[in-house]
Amino acid sequence: MSDDIFDFGFTAVDEYELKSSQDAARKVEEYSTTINDTQDRLDKLYNAITPLLNNLKANPEKEYILWPNRVEKVEQFETLLYNIYKK
Repeated sequence: MSDDIFDFGFTAVDEYELKSSQDAARKVEEYSTTINDTQDRLDKLYNAITPLLNNLKANPEKEYILWPNRVEKVEQFETLLYNIYKK
């Protein structure tokens, strides 16, 4: 070890600086949680909608779409989207 003064790697702060730093860290944690939740919901929405769009464009040469139980299926899909939106 050299003769230089070893400062142990810390700096003294006053109470205001400490509180500000703690508040900022808390806000970052809250925002991170919110961002992760929002990204998860967006991913779920994208993954729910993509198969519908892929099926609709699967056979563009056909003029008609055979869709048995359409109302029931659409209502199930609406419920799925609503649950993703509200959670």
